[in-house]
Amino acid sequence: VLSIDIYQANRWSDVEVISHWHQLFKGTDITQKFAQGETLEDYEQLQLSHTVALYRSRLSDISWFMRCLNEPIARQANQEDNCTGRFWEGRFKSQALLDEAAVLACMAYVDLNPIRAKMASTPEQSDHTSIQLRIQAALKGEQPNSLLPFIGNER
Repeated sequence: VLSIDIYQANRWSDVEVISHWHQLFKGTDITQKFAQGETLEDYEQLQLSHTVALYRSRLSDISWFMRCLNEPIARQANQEDNCTGRFWEGRFKSQALLDEAAVLACMAYVDLNPIRAKMASTPEQSDHTSIQLRIQAALKGEQPNSLLPFIGNER
Protein backbone atom coordinates (compact mmCIF):
# COMPACT_ATOMS: atom_id res chain seq x y z
CA VAL A 1 0.00 0.00 0.00
CA LEU A 2 1.59 3.23 -1.16
CA SER A 3 0.69 6.82 -0.42
CA ILE A 4 2.04 10.02 -1.93
CA ASP A 5 2.11 13.37 -0.14
CA ILE A 6 1.91 15.67 -3.15
CA TYR A 7 1.74 18.74 -0.92
CA GLN A 8 5.07 17.86 0.67
CA ALA A 9 6.66 17.23 -2.73
CA ASN A 10 5.42 20.61 -3.94
CA ARG A 11 7.11 22.29 -0.96
CA TRP A 12 10.53 20.83 -1.77
CA SER A 13 13.11 23.35 -2.90
CA ASP A 14 14.92 22.80 -6.19
CA VAL A 15 17.92 21.59 -4.17
CA GLU A 16 15.75 19.01 -2.38
CA VAL A 17 14.18 17.77 -5.63
CA ILE A 18 17.61 17.33 -7.23
CA SER A 19 18.97 15.67 -4.09
CA HIS A 20 16.07 13.17 -3.99
CA TRP A 21 16.46 12.46 -7.72
CA HIS A 22 20.21 11.94 -7.44
CA GLN A 23 19.63 9.36 -4.72
CA LEU A 24 17.90 7.29 -7.40
CA PHE A 25 19.43 8.36 -10.71
CA LYS A 26 22.55 10.07 -12.04
CA GLY A 27 20.67 13.09 -13.39
CA THR A 28 21.94 15.35 -16.16
CA ASP A 29 25.16 17.30 -16.49
CA ILE A 30 23.24 20.43 -15.52
CA THR A 31 21.65 18.86 -12.41
CA GLN A 32 25.06 17.52 -11.39
CA LYS A 33 26.58 20.96 -11.86
CA PHE A 34 23.75 22.54 -9.82
CA ALA A 35 24.10 19.93 -7.04
CA GLN A 36 27.81 20.73 -6.77
CA GLY A 37 27.02 24.41 -6.29
CA GLU A 38 28.54 25.53 -9.59
CA THR A 39 27.25 28.69 -11.27
CA LEU A 40 24.82 28.02 -14.11
CA GLU A 41 24.52 29.98 -17.34
CA ASP A 42 21.10 31.51 -18.08
CA TYR A 43 20.19 28.78 -20.57
CA GLU A 44 21.26 26.12 -18.03
CA GLN A 45 19.10 27.73 -15.34
CA LEU A 46 16.11 27.63 -17.69
CA GLN A 47 16.79 23.97 -18.51
CA LEU A 48 17.21 23.23 -14.80
CA SER A 49 13.78 24.73 -14.04
CA HIS A 50 12.15 22.43 -16.60
CA THR A 51 14.11 19.44 -15.31
CA VAL A 52 13.19 20.14 -11.67
CA ALA A 53 9.50 20.31 -12.63
CA LEU A 54 9.80 16.96 -14.42
CA TYR A 55 11.70 15.34 -11.54
CA ARG A 56 9.22 16.69 -8.96
CA SER A 57 6.35 15.25 -11.00
CA ARG A 58 8.00 11.85 -11.32
CA LEU A 59 9.05 11.71 -7.65
CA SER A 60 5.41 12.16 -6.64
CA ASP A 61 3.93 9.67 -9.14
CA ILE A 62 3.15 6.14 -7.91
CA SER A 63 3.10 4.79 -11.47
CA TRP A 64 6.60 6.14 -12.08
CA PHE A 65 7.73 4.60 -8.77
CA MET A 66 6.30 1.21 -9.75
CA ARG A 67 7.97 1.42 -13.16
CA CYS A 68 11.34 2.14 -11.57
CA LEU A 69 10.85 -0.61 -8.99
CA ASN A 70 9.53 -3.27 -11.37
CA GLU A 71 11.84 -2.81 -14.35
CA PRO A 72 15.12 -4.01 -12.79
CA ILE A 73 13.34 -6.87 -11.01
CA ALA A 74 11.74 -7.99 -14.28
CA ARG A 75 15.05 -7.74 -16.15
CA GLN A 76 16.82 -9.86 -13.52
CA ALA A 77 14.02 -12.44 -13.37
CA ASN A 78 13.86 -12.71 -17.17
CA GLN A 79 17.64 -13.12 -17.30
CA GLU A 80 17.55 -15.82 -14.61
CA ASP A 81 14.72 -17.62 -16.43
CA ASN A 82 16.45 -17.08 -19.79
CA CYS A 83 13.33 -15.60 -21.34
CA THR A 84 11.90 -12.34 -22.63
CA GLY A 85 8.51 -10.73 -22.44
CA ARG A 86 6.32 -9.24 -19.76
CA PHE A 87 7.44 -10.61 -16.42
CA TRP A 88 4.78 -8.97 -14.28
CA GLU A 89 1.73 -9.83 -16.45
CA GLY A 90 -1.20 -9.19 -14.08
CA ARG A 91 0.76 -9.17 -10.82
CA PHE A 92 0.80 -5.40 -10.34
CA LYS A 93 -2.54 -3.76 -9.81
CA SER A 94 -3.21 -0.12 -9.12
CA GLN A 95 -6.38 0.66 -7.24
CA ALA A 96 -7.39 3.97 -5.66
CA LEU A 97 -8.17 3.56 -1.96
CA LEU A 98 -10.68 6.31 -1.33
CA ASP A 99 -11.36 5.97 2.40
CA GLU A 100 -9.88 4.47 5.57
CA ALA A 101 -11.97 1.31 5.25
CA ALA A 102 -10.53 0.67 1.78
CA VAL A 103 -6.96 1.26 3.03
CA LEU A 104 -7.52 -1.11 5.97
CA ALA A 105 -9.05 -3.80 3.73
CA CYS A 106 -6.13 -3.55 1.29
CA MET A 107 -3.55 -3.70 4.08
CA ALA A 108 -5.26 -6.80 5.50
CA TYR A 109 -5.29 -8.40 2.04
CA VAL A 110 -1.56 -7.71 1.56
CA ASP A 111 -0.62 -8.84 5.09
CA LEU A 112 -2.55 -12.10 4.70
CA ASN A 113 -0.96 -13.02 1.33
CA PRO A 114 1.76 -15.21 2.96
CA ILE A 115 -0.96 -17.23 4.71
CA ARG A 116 -2.97 -17.64 1.49
CA ALA A 117 0.23 -18.73 -0.28
CA LYS A 118 0.92 -21.22 2.55
CA MET A 119 4.25 -19.52 3.29
CA ALA A 120 3.11 -18.96 6.90
CA SER A 121 0.45 -20.35 9.22
CA THR A 122 -0.26 -17.19 11.18
CA PRO A 123 0.27 -13.44 10.79
CA GLU A 124 2.96 -13.68 13.49
CA GLN A 125 4.94 -16.03 11.22
CA SER A 126 4.47 -13.89 8.10
CA ASP A 127 7.97 -12.56 7.49
CA HIS A 128 8.40 -9.23 5.67
CA THR A 129 4.89 -7.99 6.55
CA SER A 130 3.72 -4.95 8.46
CA ILE A 131 1.30 -7.08 10.49
CA GLN A 132 4.23 -9.06 11.90
CA LEU A 133 5.95 -5.81 12.92
CA ARG A 134 2.77 -4.47 14.51
CA ILE A 135 2.15 -7.70 16.45
CA GLN A 136 5.74 -7.81 17.72
CA ALA A 137 5.51 -4.17 18.80
CA ALA A 138 2.12 -4.71 20.49
CA LEU A 139 3.51 -7.65 22.49
CA LYS A 140 6.17 -5.28 23.84
CA GLY A 141 3.59 -2.55 24.49
CA GLU A 142 5.13 -0.38 21.78
CA GLN A 143 4.07 1.26 18.55
CA PRO A 144 6.10 0.39 15.41
CA ASN A 145 7.93 3.53 14.34
CA SER A 146 9.37 2.66 10.96
CA LEU A 147 8.61 1.02 7.67
CA LEU A 148 10.46 -1.97 6.33
CA PRO A 149 13.45 -0.79 4.28
CA PHE A 150 13.96 -1.69 0.62
CA ILE A 151 17.27 -3.54 0.67
CA GLY A 152 18.98 -6.40 -1.11
CA ASN A 153 17.54 -9.71 -2.28
CA GLU A 154 16.64 -11.38 1.02
CA ARG A 155 14.07 -13.77 -0.40
